[in-house]
Amino acid sequence: MKRWPSHGRHLHASKLRPKTVFLVIVAMLAAYYLLFSGSDSNVQVVPYDPLRGSEGQDASGNQDIDDGSQMPVVRKELWELTAEYLDDWYDPTDDEDPNDVELGYETDGKERGFGALARLQHEKDMRKEWRHAYSVTENLPTSNLIYGNTLATLDRQDLRTDEFSSDLRYDPEADVEYSVEKPVRYDPYPSYNDLQWKEGGHAPYIPCTGANNDYMEDLLVFRGQPHEWPTPRFGSYDVMNMDGNLCWERETRLGPYGLTPQKKLGEHGKLENLDWNKVNWGDLQRACVHQNAQRYDMNKDRKNEYLSVYPETADPAADSKASEDPLLSQRDVPEEPADEKSATTGDAVKEAVKETIHNHNKKRTSLTGFVSETRTAVLLRSYTGKVYTDNDKQTIRALVSELSLRSGGEYEVFLLVQVKDNTIHIFEDSGAYQWVLQRWVPPEFHGITVLWNDGLVGDIYTAMKDPEERSVHTAQWLSVQKFSQDHPQFEYIWNWEMDFRFTGHHYELLEKMSSFAKKQPRKGLWERNERWYIPEFHGSYDTDFRQDIERRHGNNTVWGPVNLSFINPVGPKPPVPSPDDDNYEWGVGEEADVITVGPIFNPVGSNWVIADNIWGYNDGTFNPKDLPRRTTIVTQSRISKRLLKIMHVENLRGNHVASEMTPQTVALHHGLKAVFAPHPVFMDRAWDGQFLAKWFNPGEKGESGGRGSPMGWGRERRYIGTTWYYRALPPNRLFNNWMGWSDSGIGGVKWEEKHGRPCLPPMMLHHVKNTETTKGNHKTTFELTYG
Repeated sequence: MKRWPSHGRHLHASKLRPKTVFLVIVAMLAAYYLLFSGSDSNVQVVPYDPLRGSEGQDASGNQDIDDGSQMPVVRKELWELTAEYLDDWYDPTDDEDPNDVELGYETDGKERGFGALARLQHEKDMRKEWRHAYSVTENLPTSNLIYGNTLATLDRQDLRTDEFSSDLRYDPEADVEYSVEKPVRYDPYPSYNDLQWKEGGHAPYIPCTGANNDYMEDLLVFRGQPHEWPTPRFGSYDVMNMDGNLCWERETRLGPYGLTPQKKLGEHGKLENLDWNKVNWGDLQRACVHQNAQRYDMNKDRKNEYLSVYPETADPAADSKASEDPLLSQRDVPEEPADEKSATTGDAVKEAVKETIHNHNKKRTSLTGFVSETRTAVLLRSYTGKVYTDNDKQTIRALVSELSLRSGGEYEVFLLVQVKDNTIHIFEDSGAYQWVLQRWVPPEFHGITVLWNDGLVGDIYTAMKDPEERSVHTAQWLSVQKFSQDHPQFEYIWNWEMDFRFTGHHYELLEKMSSFAKKQPRKGLWERNERWYIPEFHGSYDTDFRQDIERRHGNNTVWGPVNLSFINPVGPKPPVPSPDDDNYEWGVGEEADVITVGPIFNPVGSNWVIADNIWGYNDGTFNPKDLPRRTTIVTQSRISKRLLKIMHVENLRGNHVASEMTPQTVALHHGLKAVFAPHPVFMDRAWDGQFLAKWFNPGEKGESGGRGSPMGWGRERRYIGTTWYYRALPPNRLFNNWMGWSDSGIGGVKWEEKHGRPCLPPMMLHHVKNTETTKGNHKTTFELTYG
């Protein structure tokens, strides 16, 4: 196999492509003459020039000046043109009828459904402008830089802090035949059992064995980034305190989990082939937790203290159904081992912060004399009928190995499988339960699988009368609430979508999200949450971004629970009456009750299709459509047991909103802490900060929700070039190329022989479908019902 040399260390700037630049300039000049040859036009299109800035400045900073002899000239980039200048331009892939127009405008007082609103002329113009902007930037030298990157182009290998350097370990035996670059071992875990660990009161960490009957070895990773790799357009490695200057390659990343043949320790220490069908991941996880049992409090009861918050749920009979299913509740449970106010507002804040940290630490002191560490469950959402690809299996093995086994049981991974056929009596007949496992779940995952069906949750939440209200699409959290009741040893639960992929290390990702959320102050938090963080536009997250929120919102921010007559909040009250009296202290050190991976935006007026999916929340005088609520696109998120408990109580009362709104809305009502973790999101276009803010945070105060939201019906095409959205091109295309599968002319055996082995920095990709080898002419397409 050809060993590709690395040229990246000799390249210190992106190379321009003269032929491409020339063709682009010619095309743009032609567009200029076609569109604006008339003498009355006062708009001048600025052709792309790699030596010019985007604001009409050349490389030296000189700005174009109009001589004043004619009408003032407005200079625009071609991709900035508005609909009035695009009469003669059309997208041949657009089958929308330009004459199907809804009369009026959005604020004329007429009530419209999401379909009618999307047909307003303004909405149609915006769609055309976006299609045009995306189309004319297709061949710019700065576009599509996220594709086709390999180990042969790595650069800046040693550019990292001492903190990140300590996670890397040289391994003299680590070598690969497909690159001269030498990988290093990557260890993002705590320094278990060192002096600081012991002084912190932690019980000894006991390493666990993996599928190969041996102790877990740290993964291999390559240092550096491809020399043309762009910066994130949303989010930031620095803000998340993650090392983005790493490149993950498929064989070193997934090889230990079955991408390449593996060996295991057999009898008498002999190596033999590893048969994955004979692995029992459930036994491995349970044994690992048992070995590390002193680190955790496994004796937690199922009491829900929030049932007494409302008279209608205070009766124990109201919750009697919650723990009646022995097959579900006993399955896979690991073995168990034998204020007063301050005188000043400043003091009040400090006392509240101290109390939060004190209560947190007090909760974590176990009977063993050691600090009791919290545990987190990761629920992989699946269903009967799903076919598990080899890559699906490799990904699940990676999750179990990196999150659970290597950490000594800090996490535990489950397959939460919906049994779609409600005529199969899985809870009345243990044989039926086993039949479903054998039929629909790979053998190695039987021990980590928990089955559920509509009947199970329907019997619990009898106040939810509408069948649509209880369906899995609208009420995805009901099964998670049931799981939490049956597994009280978990303080947090990650709801994990099976079409999500992370190219980096899973433990680092989840720990860094948790740490980021924990350090966030509550002041301005809901407002920071509701917009995409754009570093080029917002500046520093902890200073400029906060100041921008203050300037836009003043004191008109969420501060404690919202005031609703039919909600009795269970969260803490603010320590001071006004956020003005808090210097970003309240909430620091407090674990988040919900962590999302997308903006937590206001769906009211957003034209998001299920914004009004609301049941209950009515005391007879209240219109449910006026309910304050928040939502996030995709339900991949971490939820606390506290929040799941009060979600359970509200559902028992018949109060419910659609799945994407549920945790965020209940947290808003009850004054619980919610955090959007701004992980790095990349794009296939080099849009600048102002452009991104206009199209993705178009709200009146710079938010992503409300009127004009990019998540609204007919507007989601804006996400076509992003690495994180449930409708986008890059996730599948990047993942296919990374796996060595041809997509859009990149990837595959012959391509790699010419260009080298693909690698990617740690990044979240969603959604990724059909993770199997592609045909040579495969091309990922953008599927959008409307827009």
